[in-house]
Amino acid sequence: MDLKRNIYKKLLEWKEDSSRTTLEVSGARQVGKTYLINKFADECFKRKIYINLFELSGKQFMECYKKAVEWTPGNQRPLSPLKEAFRLYEPGFVDDEETVIIIDEIQESSEIYNRIREFTRQFRARFIVTGSYLGRTYDPDFRFSSGDVTKLVVYTLSFDEFLQAYDMETYEKYRMIREWPLDEVLHKRLGEIYDIYCQIGGYPKVVENYIQNHDMEKAEGELVRIIDTFTNESIRYFTDILDTAVFTQIFLSICRILNREKKGLAEDSISEGLQKLVKNDYSSNISKATCNRAISWLKSSGIIGFCGKITELDILNFKAASRCYFMDCGLANYYLRRTGTDPRELAGTLNETYVYINLSKRIDHPAEIAFESPAFAVYKGGEIDFVVQGLKTGRRYLLEVKSGKGDAPTAKKALEQGKADRLLYLKRDTRGGTAGKTDTLPIYLLEQYQF
Repeated sequence: MDLKRNIYKKLLEWKEDSSRTTLEVSGARQVGKTYLINKFADECFKRKIYINLFELSGKQFMECYKKAVEWTPGNQRPLSPLKEAFRLYEPGFVDDEETVIIIDEIQESSEIYNRIREFTRQFRARFIVTGSYLGRTYDPDFRFSSGDVTKLVVYTLSFDEFLQAYDMETYEKYRMIREWPLDEVLHKRLGEIYDIYCQIGGYPKVVENYIQNHDMEKAEGELVRIIDTFTNESIRYFTDILDTAVFTQIFLSICRILNREKKGLAEDSISEGLQKLVKNDYSSNISKATCNRAISWLKSSGIIGFCGKITELDILNFKAASRCYFMDCGLANYYLRRTGTDPRELAGTLNETYVYINLSKRIDHPAEIAFESPAFAVYKGGEIDFVVQGLKTGRRYLLEVKSGKGDAPTAKKALEQGKADRLLYLKRDTRGGTAGKTDTLPIYLLEQYQF
């Protein structure tokens, strides 16, 4: 099944960019990176060389590389060892603009990763490097090639992308929405599809499974396989974690924190709050350093994301990493249900997760909104779900994600006191409307909303 991805246009923009940087594509395991870049390469270049450093092709290329760079002191040094390495690997290699070289799972070799600057500056061919575990490149052996890399993050499917794959007729109507309140029939249909999306999430294999079978249990089975693959592969990058259960306990602890009264954490960071729960629930022997490394790993691997906290709506009083969310609604749904979350609370947390993920994407380059991460706020003893500030408009928005009929008194008070320009209610069961400085929007239309 060919799932259309909106990020494809950014790949096209990179190809036409005169700066000719190496493209670094990151994202969680199984979000479709390899499929996407190979499809792009096949459609937009005449020649493609694909190397996966995690597989046989990577082993074979490293043999070619070692042979090409081999040198005995006193003899003439190889003039173009990198180009020779690609010629040895692919005898038909042509170094021109119509050739693209893809190096997948580049985190497996610091030596190859550290040659990115040479890829950019010494070749006419274009380079794409990618990996699911690029957090490993933070190790000292890896050097960052500033200025020579364009970064692109691939996420799981958005609601927009899921809708396009699931129901093209409804998708075409969705893309034509310019005002609200919505037609009741269209609102009902979009709400039904949004509910499905929140349950299964956006991992391509999970989406394909559900579209083919319309069976939640089978789709969840596909998600479990992805989780198992991630946790088993992650262990190989750690020397102090012997059991994949530590990741499961972190996931469950995230859910327990999300289910608490949401006033932020008393601890200095989300890592400290999680570490306390993991030690209590899993093993008192796990060290703080090990737990923190695992949490950082999950973030760098695209599994979880951090949310900041703004105290009294003072943006200078910004506390990073005060809460965390899963980076996929299906993943959140799976673990929240395992913790026995009440169905009403489950729906509310999934809605918040959906909003968090959308805001995270808007921070990526080219950024649409301010702050280094999505942020919630505490104000006058209450809480506001999210605070957003548009970079182009400079307008500040208070976002309230509601599953029921709550009217968000804290956000209303802050708006009245001039702490923001607009208040945006995001609700599942509304057809939308505007009253003064307040917009009420069906939550599934967030991706079309401009801040």
